[in-house]
Amino acid sequence: MQILLNGESRDCVAGDLAALIDELGLASARVATALDGDFVAVRARGSAALRPGSSVEIVGPMQGG
Repeated sequence: MQILLNGESRDCVAGDLAALIDELGLASARVATALDGDFVAVRARGSAALRPGSSVEIVGPMQGG
């Protein structure tokens, strides 16, 4: 299905946010996630269903000064 990932169109086979993170190879990474503009906690990712056109944001920690 086609989703928006960090503002870019992308095809995925995952049906939920947890599966998408695994599909992207980020399962062991510490990342924050949002689905259609709403924050999704780690334990809720498996029940956060993706649909065609879903907007997903995945961000990792950044260092800087």
